[in-house]
Amino acid sequence: MADNADKYWMGFDLGGTKMLATLFDCDFNPVQSRRKKTKGHEGADAGMSRIADTIEKVLDDAGVKHEQLAGIGVGCPGPLDLDAGVIIEAPNLGWKNAEIRKTLEARFGCSVIISNDVDAGVYGEYRFGAARKSRCVVGVFPGTGVGGGCVYEGKILRGKNSSCMEIGHISVMPDGPRCSCGQHGCLESVSSRLAISAAAAQAAYRSQAPNLMEAAGTNLSDIRSGVLADAIDAGDTVIEKIVRQAAHHIGVAVGSVIHLLGPDTVVLGGGLVEAMEELILKEVRQTAVDFVLPSYKDTFQIVAAKLGDDSAVIGAAAWTQESIAN
Repeated sequence: MADNADKYWMGFDLGGTKMLATLFDCDFNPVQSRRKKTKGHEGADAGMSRIADTIEKVLDDAGVKHEQLAGIGVGCPGPLDLDAGVIIEAPNLGWKNAEIRKTLEARFGCSVIISNDVDAGVYGEYRFGAARKSRCVVGVFPGTGVGGGCVYEGKILRGKNSSCMEIGHISVMPDGPRCSCGQHGCLESVSSRLAISAAAAQAAYRSQAPNLMEAAGTNLSDIRSGVLADAIDAGDTVIEKIVRQAAHHIGVAVGSVIHLLGPDTVVLGGGLVEAMEELILKEVRQTAVDFVLPSYKDTFQIVAAKLGDDSAVIGAAAWTQESIAN
């Protein structure tokens, strides 16, 4: 590799409803960024072409040539083959067997490392955000589902070929509602933003949440995190109870993970936490402390993520640097 000071790292976040590409210098200061909406069911080939074109545009805007790229890191949703650099399936995108690494390496001539998008976000918080200098970090990101990730002694915890830490599918209510995975009572089925919004819509329909009804009605796509927070601030106490119950379930799941991994830091992130940080953190903290063995009660901290939407993109880039170096 040439002088590292002349090299750049590209981070790409493919999770959620938008794709974000950010170019970083050798010290991981952002140089140039570009954001585009993802297109559901456009096909893997068309989608990967859009990823490559977006990266190309960022490089052009920054005046950086292909040979100046040290590596590209991509945070991806769905089941992954990490060693092959393949997205096995991304249902929200309609992709199957998307060869991300092969495609991008052929076009840009540098190493490409893929990771789970939540893993990338947790690694970003470990390197640059709320969990710096932690020995073991667990991240929980409630959104449409509930994503989880872990960084242990500087390495992303993973399975043999794929990512792990599917905390959203820990059972917290064995007889609870059916989850998208087909099981009952998974954390995702009771604590995701989608689950909270569905319960809130029912409350609004029953005239128990007049402020929410006025602001968003019962349409799930309109009941976003900020709308829920505003309804609570306006006096819809039933919405607060719904959010607290969801946070309580997260606390139970966090307590289980604390028993397994003994993390010194648990990071909560995502739009739902950002919108109601004080309420959610307080409930998760109290539940986790009540749940764990006495010897664990003072061994961990639960904090809010600091990097927001940038956590996955900078985490993907930094994890690529770490992976190439080792």
